[in-house]
Amino acid sequence: IEEIRHGVGRPRQVFSLTDRAMDLFPSRYFSLTHRLLGEIKDNLPPNTVDAIFSGVAATMAGDYAESLAGLPLEERLQRLVESLSLEGFDAEVERIGDRILIHELSCPYYRIGREHPEVCLVDQTFIAAALSLPVEKVTCLLNGHSHCTFSIPQETVLPEAPSNG
Repeated sequence: IEEIRHGVGRPRQVFSLTDRAMDLFPSRYFSLTHRLLGEIKDNLPPNTVDAIFSGVAATMAGDYAESLAGLPLEERLQRLVESLSLEGFDAEVERIGDRILIHELSCPYYRIGREHPEVCLVDQTFIAAALSLPVEKVTCLLNGHSHCTFSIPQETVLPEAPSNG
């Protein structure tokens, strides 16, 4: 509530919505995003479009990567799952044989991804950049799977130094 004076008499009270309340009202983000991506894809070569998505992910991951550097792998994986959650993904980690699997059980980009699958580069690049490890996409919601899965070969993970404590 904000009071605004305008000459003689009582001040007017002007009400405005908080950011949180704004989220409760209809928005056109999807439509705008869809149109922007369409224009980008229509006017730029595919490798440039991919570079844009990878750059967005690298920027997103930059802060996380710094905070994960030097931590043991298990803690990096746990913090990655927390970071993905903050970005709108419901994620979990699983180890099978010689691979570390990261499952994304939900995707905040699903509706956009159906029309613009390049958006999937964002989470794959985000995971790789945050962990500083190569990541391969194994399954994808957009291809009819129940979730997206990313695989990290165990041999790419450097052995951790023994702790002195």
